[in-house]
Amino acid sequence: MTPHLKQDFGQLQSLLSDITNQAAGYLGSLPGRSVFAIPEIADLPEPAEEGLGTAKTLELFNTRFEPLMVASSGPRYLGFVTGGTTPASIVGDWLATVYDQNTQVSRGEGDISAVIEEEAISLLLDLFELPAEFFGGFVTGATMSNFTCLGVARQWYGKQQEKDYAKDGITDRVNVLSATPHSSSVKSLAMLGLGSRNIIRVNTADGNREAMDTEDLERRIRALNGAPFILISSAGTVNTVDFDNFNAIARLRENHNFWWHIDAAFGGFAACSPQHKHLLEDWEKADSITIDCHKWLNVPYDSAFFLVREEHKRLQVETFQNSDAPYLGDPSENFNYLNFLPENSRRLRALPVWFTLMAYGKKGYRHIVENSVKMSGLLEEFIVQSPKFELLAPVRLNTVCFTLSGTENQETVSRFLSALNRTGKVFMTPTVYRDRKGIRAAFVNWMTDENDIRIITEYMDRIAGEILQ
Repeated sequence: MTPHLKQDFGQLQSLLSDITNQAAGYLGSLPGRSVFAIPEIADLPEPAEEGLGTAKTLELFNTRFEPLMVASSGPRYLGFVTGGTTPASIVGDWLATVYDQNTQVSRGEGDISAVIEEEAISLLLDLFELPAEFFGGFVTGATMSNFTCLGVARQWYGKQQEKDYAKDGITDRVNVLSATPHSSSVKSLAMLGLGSRNIIRVNTADGNREAMDTEDLERRIRALNGAPFILISSAGTVNTVDFDNFNAIARLRENHNFWWHIDAAFGGFAACSPQHKHLLEDWEKADSITIDCHKWLNVPYDSAFFLVREEHKRLQVETFQNSDAPYLGDPSENFNYLNFLPENSRRLRALPVWFTLMAYGKKGYRHIVENSVKMSGLLEEFIVQSPKFELLAPVRLNTVCFTLSGTENQETVSRFLSALNRTGKVFMTPTVYRDRKGIRAAFVNWMTDENDIRIITEYMDRIAGEILQ
């Protein structure tokens, strides 16, 4: 054992105490901490041959990096769709690191951390009011969740042709239909060898919509002349949180042969609210579903889960099994998560989810979801009433897509957003919607309240006034 390792292990309690104090200070400062930073980092010092030890390394981190860490888990970070971290989820995340389990088996010899994963999935199914017919597991994010689901869909498609794509590779063009797929689904198609350009685009519905036109969907299905296909549908598009018509898709399933995948990365949380869960009616009839946890569930990155119907377990094993590892046993006899998802090595991602769901329950998440929707409504109200801004689309759930008023101000949108973000009081992200430059503000953080909206709108109004004058 080297001197630094020996010393650090002997002082571990003191080091963890220092980190706990620093973490508490950071988390307590989130409401006032800047959400924007320009990375001006000093050069890395010459590394010492024998290392620095943990205390001096922490000192170096605090000097070079800590001041530049933005409050991305704070109440006014509205960029992308970035959740916060509930206190319970932080506890679970720290314990996941401390216990350092490679979560694989829930029965037999070895660790039992997969039992926690199974319980967490059961809690999530209850939260989303989905049936126990779904099998689930945890991955890093929506990209890997979509990848996992579409990987099983690819194997299903091959079986319709009496082929085994997992063993023999893809020799056919695979029909994939979608209207407004998230980029992570398109990326997954590329990684799976299905081809990111091979999507058959379904028209969007009339009006200011991103959801698919189900009549056009049916026309495109008929054009396939009975050939199987994979359908990627949306439960909450990125720009406007639009939902495909799951009732209509479920009816089409009665007469047509296709794999139905739903990307519900954050829109699935509409199920937590009695007022909005109608948006997801019939989604339980899908073959697979993607949902993120580090968004609206408010657990630390990286965390998402997939759901695949139990009836497709054999296809899932064919897709992901470690067939050349005899020491792992027969996957049909010995359950092991590594035969059901891409990764062989995984941290205990389920533990932060288990902690936060046990700590706050369904009522807690109903409050978080409905509060986020309320906050987006307050920003919408401000925009509607202000002559300086206009909505680009209706606010359907938790995301506000807007721009500066007047087509003459389109070239000013980027300058406005940059000036707004540089205040450090709020962070939003740019977008383009229907060929117009816009801005997205996504509300998913459990801490955001009406005072935050007051601060945000005051800065928006002031900066727009300065730029547009």
